[in-house]
Amino acid sequence: MNATTRRAAVLATAGALGLGAIAAAGPALARSDVFTATRTTATRQDPGGAGYGMGGMGMGTGGYGMGGNGMGGNGMGMGGGYGMGGGICPGAGVTAPSGTLTDQQKRTLAAMAQEEKLAHDLYVTFAGKYDAPVFDHIAVAETQHLTTVRTLLTRYGLDDPTAGVAAGRFSDPAVQATYDRLLARGTSRAEALRVGQEVERTDIADLDRALTGLTAPDVTQVYQHLRMASQHHLTAFTSWANR
Repeated sequence: MNATTRRAAVLATAGALGLGAIAAAGPALARSDVFTATRTTATRQDPGGAGYGMGGMGMGTGGYGMGGNGMGGNGMGMGGGYGMGGGICPGAGVTAPSGTLTDQQKRTLAAMAQEEKLAHDLYVTFAGKYDAPVFDHIAVAETQHLTTVRTLLTRYGLDDPTAGVAAGRFSDPAVQATYDRLLARGTSRAEALRVGQEVERTDIADLDRALTGLTAPDVTQVYQHLRMASQHHLTAFTSWANR
């Protein structure tokens, strides 16, 4: 499947989840999510070395997870060790009880949506330019993450800063500048993979800060799962960058 066809598939998946024109506004780069786990195993389509189990791309009946209870799960090995499948299927059900958020924690939650959109839009663009399926797979994951963050925003009665903004556009000038800077750096496949690594490292650091002092069970669970997902994404980008 060439890069253009793969990109179309990713965009179709995003559209099916109601993300045809997602938007953003707020601080730098971050994320969030919660659920009941439904396990699925994808059919292995390619040996591809030691596949890194990362949760199926299909939707579950509730449940989120980037697979990854360890290395080498079932799934499509993408050559040097990145595999989809054998994990917990993402879904939109936030099942942990809600709690109380401070004003700062509410702002952080809104910023998480912007970070998800920023990552998604970058990876979709890079997927259309370069022959690296890792961008396609992780872009789909970012779509699912944003859906879950939006669930939390609704639960806490917060405005969604990513509602109605076109791909690659952000209402917050600082976020727009960050996106433009990262996009401009992706002048080759190798550079785009380095950008992916930077985004995921930033997400992990942001989530670590966001978890400090947080007591709301649902938001805590979401942030913990998103941190795990970002770690898996970082591993995948690093594997591709080292080829």
